[in-house]
Amino acid sequence: MTIDHTIFSEKFARFFSTDSSSAKYTNILAATWLHTPLGPMLAIASEEALYLLEFFDRKNLEQEIELLRQRTNSNIVVERTTTINMIENELRHYFNGELKQFITPLFLLGSSFQKRVWEELQKIPSGTTCSYSEIAVAIGQPSAARAVARANSTNQCAIIIPCHRVINANDKLGGYAAGLMRKEWLIKHEKNNRI
Repeated sequence: MTIDHTIFSEKFARFFSTDSSSAKYTNILAATWLHTPLGPMLAIASEEALYLLEFFDRKNLEQEIELLRQRTNSNIVVERTTTINMIENELRHYFNGELKQFITPLFLLGSSFQKRVWEELQKIPSGTTCSYSEIAVAIGQPSAARAVARANSTNQCAIIIPCHRVINANDKLGGYAAGLMRKEWLIKHEKNNRI
């Protein structure tokens, strides 16, 4: 995937501060761009957990970052943490076909319903897919397929919380905020590297 590095650099500078001393915020989170075969991904984390992992051109990424900043009362600065180093290493192994399950700790910001959906998504085995209605049944709310789809679309940790493994009941790919080309690539990659 080719990236216009000028646009990429400008976007990065616009999102984040290089000054961690802002008195306006009570917390500080670190942000770094990670390079992957599917394009750059933005990682935002503390030393303890990953808060966000998204592709750089995801729809509404700027609003997602601003919401994260407000909900955590955090200044987001260009830095690295041990958590970012951990997820970068895991992503490298994932894209090499050597990793089936991520262990980087996550800090999930969402409603109790969203968190239940995200936890269920993490149970979908690598190399397989399921439908929104199957997830709804699994969380004990069989009539909530549409709400599951909405929760799926608000997932802030792409790949790690594998919303790309959820497809329509008719076996069509459905939506994916980072683009259907990536969703299709991820599903094929996992099927090709399944144990």
